[in-house]
Amino acid sequence: MSSVVATGSDAGHAAGHNRPLLVVAALMLSSFTVGFDTRVFSVGLTDLRGAFDLSVDQASWLATFAAAPQIFIAPAVAWLVTVFGVRRVMVGPCLVYAVISLIIPFMHGLGALIALHIVRALLLGVFIPATIMITLRNLDRRYWIIGLAIYSMRLPLSQNLGVFLVGLYTEHLGLEWLYWQDVFLTPLTALLIVLGATREPIDKAQLATADWGGMLLLGSSMTMIYVGLDQGLRLNWFQSGTVTVLLIAGGLLAIAFVINERIVRHPWAHTSVLASKNLVLGFAAIVLFIVAASPTFLLIPGYLETVVGLRPVQIGDLYIPAVIFPLFLSIALAAFVLHILDARWGLIIGFTCMGVGSLLATPLTGVWALQNFTVLVIIQIVGQGFTLLSAITYILSNADPKKSTANAAYVQVVRLGGAELSATLMATFVSKREQFHSNVLGTHVTEAAPATEKVLSTLRPIFQTISEAPSADALVTLSKQVSAQAYVLAYADGFLISFWAAIAGLVLASLMGQAPEGPLSPRR
Repeated sequence: MSSVVATGSDAGHAAGHNRPLLVVAALMLSSFTVGFDTRVFSVGLTDLRGAFDLSVDQASWLATFAAAPQIFIAPAVAWLVTVFGVRRVMVGPCLVYAVISLIIPFMHGLGALIALHIVRALLLGVFIPATIMITLRNLDRRYWIIGLAIYSMRLPLSQNLGVFLVGLYTEHLGLEWLYWQDVFLTPLTALLIVLGATREPIDKAQLATADWGGMLLLGSSMTMIYVGLDQGLRLNWFQSGTVTVLLIAGGLLAIAFVINERIVRHPWAHTSVLASKNLVLGFAAIVLFIVAASPTFLLIPGYLETVVGLRPVQIGDLYIPAVIFPLFLSIALAAFVLHILDARWGLIIGFTCMGVGSLLATPLTGVWALQNFTVLVIIQIVGQGFTLLSAITYILSNADPKKSTANAAYVQVVRLGGAELSATLMATFVSKREQFHSNVLGTHVTEAAPATEKVLSTLRPIFQTISEAPSADALVTLSKQVSAQAYVLAYADGFLISFWAAIAGLVLASLMGQAPEGPLSPRR
């Protein structure tokens, strides 16, 4: 998502590519690789923990190190591509990434795993940021919306179908395929770039005035904040010295970055690019989109795994029919709507659908199964398609083309930092609400309560024939039922939060001003 509409006006000849469509295909493929890799790893972490013989704490840190380094490098990638060219920036990382993905399943020991995942995440952070920049430079203006539509499918498709892929790999092909899928995809990306892109000369003028300090400060600050957010819930936030130090240090480095950009002679990502109200509202819409999309990203899979006890391969039975066709249809409809209507109308349609989908899930009970979620998932997916494409279009339309690399830097901060912040806040909310509901329910489940004794008297005869301690087993079963009900209520509260996030998105859309006339403006 990079706001580089600037130089892409004439089918990308400025970028110097002799086969531009191959380059566009390569970068689209790399962006989808990032989405699926990130989702597959997070969903399959439980199985990987067993395969690598890791404790819960070790697996949690491995997940953090497998994601956080992306935000260290991602803000600077658009600048690196501008200076060094897409071939120098992309081809090497694609090949190294394939090698690392090949050898990780054979590794043992936490240190080696963390080191390889850090390098892998750094390389992963290279793949997305240049995608839209290069795409717009290589496509005729008539096809920009189509290019953006293909790109915008990345997030909903990977987040929702990642559950199915994990089930496919763990149940049928083997855990190593959580990594080995990239052994084929990233070399193909490198090949397409080699065939499609000429070797561009290094921009020595920009290189000589590089703001390395600004890049290092922004990357370091965002990485520390990302790690602090990722570990915050598990370590109980500011009760943990580690989380406290990470968040404070990240905040101080962010302040140092702002100061640096104001005093250096050639700032790389001057904060003046955020002076546009429309641009800031567009960024906020992306953050609210992630919260409003949490029913399909987080809440439904969490409920089905925690309460119903389904495996990812079983959850895939819901996501395959309810995601693929509705998503492609919604993206196509959204692209058509954006040809004739302002992007704000696309946001209104999208957030409305997402709000309706979330609202349909608020009456959640413990008897809901896969089929109960089909309609609301379809409505949510249609909303996600409209919202994301409209938000990307609106941001690009309002960005200053002369500050393309600075715009791209902040877009990556929003893409990764906003996603982590939204996911962390939702996970924290669900966890705290589960504790609240568990305490409230527990006050009514006492041995003296008639209802408790009635349930236990029903359970004891069941365990008498299969257990030496039927009373204890009956009590454990009742405790699990109370815990499951607490999770049901917590997830229902989460659906309500995502509903209000969609309402907030509608309010944002009403506050947005009209974007300047440009290639992405609707036909009058």
